[in-house]
Amino acid sequence: MKDETKLCHNGRPHDGLRMVNPPVERGSTVMFPDYDSFRARNKPKYYGRHGTDTHTALKDAIASLEGAAGVTLTPSGLSAVNLAILSFAKPGTDILITDSTYDPVRSFADQYLAKRGVSVRYYDPLIGSGIKELIRPETALIHTESPGSLTFELQDIPAIVEAAGEIPVSIDNTWGAGHYLKPLALGAAISIQSATKYLGGHSDVFMGTIASRDEKTAHRIFKTAQLLGNATSPDDAYQVLRGMRTLHTRLAEHEAQGIALAQWLEERPEVARVLHPALESHPQRALWKRDFTGASGLFSVVLKSADETYVRTFIDSLHLYGLGYSWGGFESLCLPAWPAFSRSATVWGEGEGQLLRFHAGLEAIEDLTQDLDQAFERANREAKG
Repeated sequence: MKDETKLCHNGRPHDGLRMVNPPVERGSTVMFPDYDSFRARNKPKYYGRHGTDTHTALKDAIASLEGAAGVTLTPSGLSAVNLAILSFAKPGTDILITDSTYDPVRSFADQYLAKRGVSVRYYDPLIGSGIKELIRPETALIHTESPGSLTFELQDIPAIVEAAGEIPVSIDNTWGAGHYLKPLALGAAISIQSATKYLGGHSDVFMGTIASRDEKTAHRIFKTAQLLGNATSPDDAYQVLRGMRTLHTRLAEHEAQGIALAQWLEERPEVARVLHPALESHPQRALWKRDFTGASGLFSVVLKSADETYVRTFIDSLHLYGLGYSWGGFESLCLPAWPAFSRSATVWGEGEGQLLRFHAGLEAIEDLTQDLDQAFERANREAKG
């Protein structure tokens, strides 16, 4: 089946007299009918912290979408990335992480892993097959993110997987949402999403997902989650599952809106460059066309100006774009960011203007561009004095 059909049907009851959606099953204590069922191996459920039927429905839907052998749910996207890394990191091992990684992941690696005997090294996101030169006997995991959530470099996942050999490759797949990118089919061992973003789709829930290509990897991650006391709310699981029903419809609109905004901004005299993988101007567009089937609504622009007063005036003049972290909901956002401060293996944007990250929401495109136009006009007018 195509994704559109999977998203509508998987993780739902299909037999007998039933509701369209699975019920929310809440509870901590699971009651066993007898001693033998209590002692049985591979019990479908045995304690609420490890999941209810509501969690199982969501995991089944995500496994189908990602083509996974198993899925672990976590309380947030960050916890999903960190849990996946922890499943392979131990004192004496080496972890390779893309230099374009989500900044809180870098903080976890530097402030937690490195202080516990784990070697953490960052690599150029454009390295491709060249990552083979960085691999050591103790390398336990290569963590990728494609595209980078601020600077939008695309990584050559198949080339990295081939160079990695037996070393597992994980990827933050939130931008592709499991719909526009299928990293497990490209050879990655682990596909991670912040379900807070597009899977939930309404900016009202936190959750992370870890989809594993094979059962051995899935069990390893599940066991780590179990040992750490990982638990997620069934109400949150229900919200994410409900959001997934319209994922393909929403993503198509976010894609169209994002490309339209990016093209409009590319023509603005105030903009130095636009960082959107679907645009002809993107240096890794060929990788996007090869590996992705679409684009989400998240992209960045680099202004010609780095003047903070100019940037402040522009952002404070916006009416339809929210100023806040996260993305993937129905609303448009504009966030200033400083990625150069979070690089160690590469130099990014030296001497350039301010980076602004946009999320294209579901408002009318004419209203969104008109809002940008008046904000630019005001910033330009005040800059001239």
